[in-house]
Amino acid sequence: MAKRSFDLNIEEVLENWEVEHAVREVIANALDEQLLTSTRPIDITKDAQGNYHIRDFGRGLRIEHFTLKEDQEKLDSDRPVIGKFGVGLKDALATFHRRGIGVLIRSQFGVFRLIEVSKHGFNDIITLHVEYDDTPQSIVGTDFVLQGATDSQISMAKSLFLIFSIDQIIETTTFGAIIRNGSTSPRVYILGVLANEEPNFLFSYNITNLTEAMRKRLNRERLNVGRTTYTDRIKAILKAATSDEVHEALIRQLGRRAFGDQADEMQWIDVSQHALNLMHQRTKVAYVTEVELQSRPDLIGAAKSDGLEVIVITEQQKQKAEAQVAAGGAELRTLDVYAREFNQSFQYEFIEVKQLNPHERAVFELTPRILQLVGETRSRMPKVLISETMRITASDTEGVWDPSIPAIVVKRPCLSAVSRYAGTLLHEFAHANTGAPDVSRMLEGVLTKYLGLVAEKAIK
Repeated sequence: MAKRSFDLNIEEVLENWEVEHAVREVIANALDEQLLTSTRPIDITKDAQGNYHIRDFGRGLRIEHFTLKEDQEKLDSDRPVIGKFGVGLKDALATFHRRGIGVLIRSQFGVFRLIEVSKHGFNDIITLHVEYDDTPQSIVGTDFVLQGATDSQISMAKSLFLIFSIDQIIETTTFGAIIRNGSTSPRVYILGVLANEEPNFLFSYNITNLTEAMRKRLNRERLNVGRTTYTDRIKAILKAATSDEVHEALIRQLGRRAFGDQADEMQWIDVSQHALNLMHQRTKVAYVTEVELQSRPDLIGAAKSDGLEVIVITEQQKQKAEAQVAAGGAELRTLDVYAREFNQSFQYEFIEVKQLNPHERAVFELTPRILQLVGETRSRMPKVLISETMRITASDTEGVWDPSIPAIVVKRPCLSAVSRYAGTLLHEFAHANTGAPDVSRMLEGVLTKYLGLVAEKAIK
């Protein structure tokens, strides 16, 4: 058997790669071989001489694997293999050589070492070659030996892989996995390899189903992959999730907007809208915008009285909710929807005056005198009706000004006492006079005026 040298033809060196980045490529190749051959897990060990071994138990490295070409087997595979572009191994070898790490590779097909020799036909040009001894070796798989690599460098390389992390996967979807944040800052993995750290993410993710656009954006270095590369896939992962833990975390995030510390995923309209839908399914909630919060305090107060949790959303989220309905999707309870529900919840069962008992009739007949206390004449007095029921969804509504009738409607139990009836009547009369909603400055002003008029006449 003979030794031959194979020119690696490395022209461009990745200057910013450290030893751990090169080790990462060797580990990635070993993991791919394990996956493709369904063999036992890879070993990463340190021998008595202090050399690190990265060992797979697959088919064994061949000299042709040092050529620069795409790996058709990996390209055709439907499994989540890491490397497909045929450059990782050569980049790793160049980095090891530049950083002073010795390399020896053994497989059943021979032994491979790195040497510097003249380029064929150009004795004055020295390039990096693989020295290949094709003497068969008694070994299963490939043993990649690193001489001079430190514990720290190997540890850093392993930390770039999800498989060596202690963080727990919450759920796996068609597009990838959602990982509970734990030992590290939130991370995004692509095919199990760290792509980026995202300190303000709600979860960590491992994207296993890549789009064609993602494949094109992934750079040769695998370092600091831009967020735009994986944003759409993370959206898809979150929308496909079904676990309670993920759903509840997204719902809790809706309430964090008021505190200004929402996770970054909630800045994506698709994700925030998904969270709104989840909350709507699980909780009695009403969604209001900042403008509505200021302009409709009466309706918001009614929503709270009805036991609804009020969540502030953006105008964009409201528009998205309306578009969802237009497209045939679920209707969320925006303030407009609640207003419709509120109006539809009124169900009257009117009582004729002759049906009232003597005490109730006596109280009701004080209506003109009560309204005259605030300056109203008999000719301008609104219609006042008595109803057995008021709102079918609540029992605490005692009166309402209903412009659709138009009339002031008072619930029958109010006739039990003059003070109770008079208070309800004057309150609804203020609504009828002004058209102003509850909890408004205009209504408060009119009610204050009424108090003054009643007090003045009482004193006189």
